[in-house]
Amino acid sequence: MCRVRHLSHKRGLTAWDDNHGMDGEPAKTTNLFPGGGGMAARMRAHDWSATVLGPAEAWPAALATLVGVALQAAAPMALYWGPDLAILYNDAWGALVGGKHPGALGRPAREVFPEAWQELEPMFARVLAGEGAVEVQDQRLVLDRDGTPDEVFFTHTLNPVLGADGRAAGILNVAQETTARVRAAAGLIESEERFRSFAENSADVLWIADPAGGRLEWLSPAYERVWGDRRELVMGDLGRWASLVHPDDRARAFAAMPRLLSGETHTVEYRIVRPEDGAVRHIRDTGFPIRDAEGCLRHLGGIAQDVTEEHAREEALERRIAERTAERDRVWRNSRDLLVVVGVDGVFRAVNPACRTILGHDPAEVVGRSFQEFVWPEDDVVTRTALSYAATDDDLTAFENRYRHEDGTPRWISWHTATEGDIVYAYGRAVTAEKERAVALHEAEEALRQSQKLEAIGQLTGGVAHDFNNLLTIIRSSVEFLRRPDLAEARKARYLDAVSDTVDRAAKLTGQLLSFARRQALKAEAFDLVAVLRGVAEMLDTVTGARIRVVTELPDAPCFVRADRSQFETALVNMSVNARDAMDGEGTLTLRLACGVGKPAIRGHAPAPGPFAAVSMTDTGSGIPADVVGRIFEPFFTTKEVGKGTGLGLSQVFGFAKQSGGDVDVASAPGRGSTFTLYLPQVDAARGEELRTVEPDAADGGTGQRVLVVEDNVEVGRFATQILEDLGYETT
Repeated sequence: MCRVRHLSHKRGLTAWDDNHGMDGEPAKTTNLFPGGGGMAARMRAHDWSATVLGPAEAWPAALATLVGVALQAAAPMALYWGPDLAILYNDAWGALVGGKHPGALGRPAREVFPEAWQELEPMFARVLAGEGAVEVQDQRLVLDRDGTPDEVFFTHTLNPVLGADGRAAGILNVAQETTARVRAAAGLIESEERFRSFAENSADVLWIADPAGGRLEWLSPAYERVWGDRRELVMGDLGRWASLVHPDDRARAFAAMPRLLSGETHTVEYRIVRPEDGAVRHIRDTGFPIRDAEGCLRHLGGIAQDVTEEHAREEALERRIAERTAERDRVWRNSRDLLVVVGVDGVFRAVNPACRTILGHDPAEVVGRSFQEFVWPEDDVVTRTALSYAATDDDLTAFENRYRHEDGTPRWISWHTATEGDIVYAYGRAVTAEKERAVALHEAEEALRQSQKLEAIGQLTGGVAHDFNNLLTIIRSSVEFLRRPDLAEARKARYLDAVSDTVDRAAKLTGQLLSFARRQALKAEAFDLVAVLRGVAEMLDTVTGARIRVVTELPDAPCFVRADRSQFETALVNMSVNARDAMDGEGTLTLRLACGVGKPAIRGHAPAPGPFAAVSMTDTGSGIPADVVGRIFEPFFTTKEVGKGTGLGLSQVFGFAKQSGGDVDVASAPGRGSTFTLYLPQVDAARGEELRTVEPDAADGGTGQRVLVVEDNVEVGRFATQILEDLGYETT
């Protein structure tokens, strides 16, 4: 497509003006860069001394003159000057080179157009060699104008600018981009073929009409399918076409014709009545002017689309929208819960009628006012925090607060919110009654707990009274027999042994009660649990019997605690006896130790980080029912048969753990055995050294020694004083 014409008959350009001399003379600075365009201002501000052209004041008159001409010209113009062909250009030419502007100013052409230099350089060389001007029609170049190589076309002339020696000192370039025209011309045939194929296969009706005579010149084949009419009947006869338009729509359809004739593109919708079956179809007809290269209106074109199905879908959608809108309005009106729309500024935009029922306020009184006018003062902070969170997060937000009822009392509302843009949609459920029921339930539960405590105390006192009555019966009976003067020494010894054994049993019972009440005097000492548990494990074999296998899982490193060692061992025995009975004498008992652990929340008590030593005992027994687990540590509570347990063993474990600063937990399920875990505070290894105890020397007698007796029970004090005096002590 590119045509190059050598204009050898043209002479070179020699510039004159009132402020310049002949070519080769220095230019004056006055009006060197005239004009108010962007390039004129840029050239005036440019540091030309840093370029190959040198200071602008020293430029040849021809160069200065042509620069002034170019800056004031509307056509794209550029000057290539000197051996390096440095570029100077006006605003219009800068628009042609895209991203190369303004960096091209003052730079050599080779650097500005490296990607097209192979095509440009021969033409520049011919002009500089004196062959005259060169005109190029639709020259194809691949230019990187905006970061991506692009195929473009230019029609331009390259005119030599003669210097003082009569040789070409530069080149004046006048350019015009013809890319759009060249591409349009190249694609015309292909476009026509595509249009023909499109028209023949399109589901829409394509038409062309004569604007002067108002006659249809061409219709695409889809006409017969859509209109249900034969094309030859309507060709050249708009009356036939008009007769098919629904009578109610003819005025609207013909009203578009003047606008088309005036050169506007216009779309109109109308209905047609098909002659073959009387079916009504909806048509969307878009008409547009078809002009020649000079812009004269030659034809009217159009595309008529059958949009019947689209109309049906729109009508169905409108019905659904209307139905859903009605449903939403019914929900809004009839909801028993509070529905509000509030801005992120806290101002109510809409409130449903439930506001009157729940809070006693008329919705019209609430809309337009801030929530802070209604929220309960103590809940202002939590409400503002929730609103702020909802405003910055589209996820669902849930919180509770209180609003002031119209009568001045608070009402609890449980909110769920969702945000879209700067609007918060909130659903509020009135939970005041639930809150009141919860408080009442808490009070009832607290009363039940107090009742259970009284019941436990009654059971405890009854059990203690029963056991001590049995013990006192033995003691009283033995004492009565000991008073008989004719009592044989053998029988006297038997009754004395009975009294002594009974007293021991009473002391043990008292110790268990004190342990549960956490009032016993513990002898705390630091000891290594690992060593103690190894020794206890051997003892447990005897306690549990031959059919129960005892398994120990103990760490290698020592683990020190500070507690009463005797009470600790007693607690282990009590737990093992409880496990033995749960396994009915046969199974596996696993003893484990974990050091440096935290104490979890147990029976409502807060957890503690520790460190704690956790001694656990796991059996394979029958397990404990859920309704019984909560009572197993109560004194005298037992599920065993009469005579097979006092119900004080686990109470001792509980009391010892609590008094030692720890706790005891149980995990059990029927048929899966039980695990009892005893938590004791762990101490450093340095504090775990065995404490040496110094046993006092036993005195042969109390002669010469005085003892201070302190006792709150007068009878016990007198008895102790009498015994001490019988042993030779003096008492105070």
